[in-house]
Amino acid sequence: MDLGIAGKTALVAASTGGLGLAVARALSAEGVRVAVTGRRRDRAKEIAADLHTAYGTGAIAIEADLTTPEGIGSAVEQTVADLGPIDILVLNGPGPKPGAAATLSSEDIAAAFELLVKPHHALISQVLPGMRERRWGRILAVGSSGVVAPLPNLAVSNTGRAALAGYLKTLAAEVALDAVTVNMLLPGRIATDRVAELDHAAAKRRGTTLEEIQLESRKTIPARRYGEPEEFGAAAAFLCSAPASYITGVALRCDGGLIRSL
Repeated sequence: MDLGIAGKTALVAASTGGLGLAVARALSAEGVRVAVTGRRRDRAKEIAADLHTAYGTGAIAIEADLTTPEGIGSAVEQTVADLGPIDILVLNGPGPKPGAAATLSSEDIAAAFELLVKPHHALISQVLPGMRERRWGRILAVGSSGVVAPLPNLAVSNTGRAALAGYLKTLAAEVALDAVTVNMLLPGRIATDRVAELDHAAAKRRGTTLEEIQLESRKTIPARRYGEPEEFGAAAAFLCSAPASYITGVALRCDGGLIRSL
C-alpha cells in the first residue's frame, strides 16, 4: 500500500529508543523527513544518520527536553527550519514511576498531568495552527492499554494517560473539518526497555525471577508473545498515512489481544 506520505515532515517525540524509535523508523521507511528528538545528543545523531543511510530521506537529530517549554519551542523551531512545516506530530515520552492508587500523593497526581498531558498540549499548540492552515495533519499519541483497562501498579500512568485521551478525543472532533486527524495508538506488552524495566520491578516486588514474570505475562496475551517494536511502528505509520484520513478520534490497541473488550 502506498501510504502517500513521502516528502512529509514528522516530529517524533522521545524517539531515541523504544516505541518512539520504532515509529521514527517506520515513517522514514515511507519517505517521511523525520526529526529524531531526545535528551541523548549522540544517540539522536546516530539514529538520524542511520535513517538517512537506510532510506535516503532527510533526518535530523534534536537534543531537547520535551517536558519543558524551552525544549518544545526549540525542537519545533529547528524541525521547521531544517525540514519544513510539520505535517506529522507523534506524541511520546517517558512513563512515570510505578505505584499503587491507594498510596498516590497530591504530588503524584500533579506529576501525572505535568508529564503526560501538559507537554503534549504545548507541542500540539505550536504545531496545530499550521496543520489547519494547510488543511493536512496527523497527530498521533503513543499511549498505553491502561487507557482502556487500567493496569495494576501503574496508577500515575493510568491517571495521566486517561486525561490525555479525553483531551485528544475532544480535539479530534474540533479539527476534523480541517483534514487533521488525532488518534492514539495503545501498546500492550511490546518488547522495549520500558517493559523490561516494569518486568524487573514486578519480579523484585514479588520476590521471583524475571523469567517467571515474563512467562506469566505471555500467558495473559492471546498471541502468547510480546509484540515487536516494528509491529507497533507499522501501525503508527498507517495511522499517519493518507489512506487513514477518515480515521480520527480513535484509540487503537496494538496488544496481541491482551485487552479482551472490543
